[in-house]
Amino acid sequence: MFGHYAGFILASYGVTAATILLLVLWVILEGRAQGKILAELNERGIHRRSERKNLAK
Repeated sequence: MFGHYAGFILASYGVTAATILLLVLWVILEGRAQGKILAELNERGIHRRSERKNLAK
């Protein structure tokens, strides 16, 4: 199907798929970790500035 270069082509696809999978997992795990940190800060009463409802006019 791929001829003489089949091994190289299939290995390249495999490495690319593994890299993308690892990046997706990393983003998901990092997002969960950051969410936990934000939840802990909110519990301690520390809020993000973007959450302020009434700014001084």
